Amino acid sequence: MIHHFTRVLAAITVVIALGTGCQTYTAQTKNMKGSWDAGNARQAAVEFSKTADQAGGGDAVIWHLEAGAAYRTAGDFTESNRHFTNAVAQIEKFEQQAKVKVGREAAAVMSNQQNMPYEGRSYDKIMLHTYLALNHLAVGEVEKARPEFIAAYQCQQDAVEENKRRIEKAQTAEQQSKDRQAIEKAKTNPKFNQGVEGVTKEIEEFKFYADYVNPFTVYLDGLYFLHAGVDGSDLERARKSLNRVLEITGSNQFVLADLQLAESGNAATATPCTYVIFETGKAASRDQVRIDIPIIIANVSYVGAAFPKLAFHNDQATELIVKNGVAEEKTAVIANMDSIIALDFKNEWPVILTKTMISTVSKAVAAYAINQAAAQQSMYAGLFARVMTAAAQAAMNIADTRSWTTLPKEFQVARIATPVDRKLTLSTPSTAPVEVAVADGVINVVYVRSISVGSPLQISQFKLR
Repeated sequence: MIHHFTRVLAAITVVIALGTGCQTYTAQTKNMKGSWDAGNARQAAVEFSKTADQAGGGDAVIWHLEAGAAYRTAGDFTESNRHFTNAVAQIEKFEQQAKVKVGREAAAVMSNQQNMPYEGRSYDKIMLHTYLALNHLAVGEVEKARPEFIAAYQCQQDAVEENKRRIEKAQTAEQQSKDRQAIEKAKTNPKFNQGVEGVTKEIEEFKFYADYVNPFTVYLDGLYFLHAGVDGSDLERARKSLNRVLEITGSNQFVLADLQLAESGNAATATPCTYVIFETGKAASRDQVRIDIPIIIANVSYVGAAFPKLAFHNDQATELIVKNGVAEEKTAVIANMDSIIALDFKNEWPVILTKTMISTVSKAVAAYAINQAAAQQSMYAGLFARVMTAAAQAAMNIADTRSWTTLPKEFQVARIATPVDRKLTLSTPSTAPVEVAVADGVINVVYVRSISVGSPLQISQFKLR
C-alpha cells in the first residue's frame, strides 16, 4: 500500500511539474512590447533580439520574427536579415522533422499547445520572405530580392493544402482518442457552444481576401517586376500581379496606374516617380479566453479550456499625406493585416478547437485517475490530490497566444511624381510634417512606418531603377 501511495504522489508531482512556469506569450512579451508601443523600435529590437538569440528551438521562430521586424523598423537591415534568415532556417528544420512532431504532439496533450514548437503560420512565412526582399532592396541588392518574392508566392500557393492537412490530422486524432465520446458530448452542449461562438463572432465581420493571399506582397511583386524586371516574362508577371491586386482589393488609383503602365509596355521609359509605402498601427494579436468544458467527472474539481482569441488594436495613424511642392496625395490601403490574420485564424479554428478539447479532456481524465487512486489511500490523500491536480490543471490550462505582434495593422501606398528639387513632405493627421530628400533614382520608394498615433515616423528608402 505504501508503494502504491508513493506512485500516486509521483503522478501528482509530474502533473504539478508540467504546470510549473506556464505563461502565455502575451504575458511574456508585455514588458518588451512597452518599448515597441511607445515607438522606440531600436530598444524593442534589442530586447526581442536578446530573447531570440537565447530561445530554444520551440520558440525561436516567433522571437526572430519579432526581432527582425523591429530591427527593420529601426533601419538596421543587416540585423533584421540575420533574424529573418534564422527564422527561415528554423522553419525549414521543423519541416524536415515530421517524425519528431508525433512525440511532441503527445506531450502537448498533457500540457498545452504552447509547448509545441512555433513553426510559423502561413501569413508569417509570406511576410517573412516579403520583408527579406524589402531588406535586400533597402541595401541595394536588387537581384537578391527576386528569389524572396518567388518564395513568398510559393508560400501563398502551399498554404491552402497545409491547412487542409492540419485539419485532417486533428480530426484523425480526435477519432482515435480514447476520450472521443466525452469530447463529442462536450461539443454538443449549448452553453459550451455559446462560449465558443463568442471567440469567433468578431472575425466574421471582416471582408476577407482570397485564402492566404496577402495583397501587399502581390503588389510588391508587381512593382518589383515592373521596374526591376529584365525581360518580357518579368513584365508579364508584373501585369498579372497588379491585375490580381485589383481583383482582390477593388479599385485603387495607384495600382491602376501601374497596371496601365505594365500593359503599355513602356515601363522602361516611365517618367520619374516616387512610391510611398506606409505601414501603420499594430496587427491583431492573440489573447486567451477561458471556457468551461461541461464534462462531469467525479472527484475532479477543475475542468476548463483556454482558447486563443484575436485582440484588435486601433491606435494607428489613418493615412499619410504626401506633398511634392505642387501636388498632394494621400495613401490608400493596399492590405489590411487584421483581415489576413482573421481569415487565417478562422481557417485554423477547427484545429485549435479539436486539439484543445483533446488536451483538456485527457488532462481531466488523468486527474480523475490520480484522485481516485489517492482517495483509496485515505480521505486526506484524496483531498490533497484533488487540490493539487486542480491547481496543476489551472496552471497548464493556457492558450497558445504566440503571434507576430510587430506586424502593422495596414499597408498603404501612394504614387507621386518626383519633384525637380527631389523633396517630399510627409505627415499624418497627428504628426508634424517631415521633409525627405529623395534619392537620385528614376523609380524611388520611400518606406514609412508609424507604430501608433503620434509616434515618430520611421523612414527609409531605396531605388528600383
